[in-house]
Amino acid sequence: MKTYILALFAVLLLLTACSQETQPENPKWVDQLIQEFESQPVGNPPLSIWRYDYNGQAVYFVPAHCCDIPSVVYDTEGNVLCSPDGGITGGGDGRCDDFFTQRTNELLIWQDPRTR
Repeated sequence: MKTYILALFAVLLLLTACSQETQPENPKWVDQLIQEFESQPVGNPPLSIWRYDYNGQAVYFVPAHCCDIPSVVYDTEGNVLCSPDGGITGGGDGRCDDFFTQRTNELLIWQDPRTR
């Protein structure tokens, strides 16, 4: 009986481990950005960080969260690539006008769980 229970436990453990989806670990700068966002007042809409594939590379997108603040697209090293929208004109900086039509593989990395 003891052997049967151990075998059943081992099978359940294996099934659980195999069924879990693994998500890539965030770059360190993304975790630091999340900490920075969490130290700020709650935005409306709440701040979020998204991962996409764009122009053959992984990028991180932080949508505009207020008024004339532009959204930001970062490369995997944390360098700013562009601002596809927002700002005074609402049109971003013009360096990635095709971002919203060409981005793929959307993945929500983080969204502020706090509410106003």
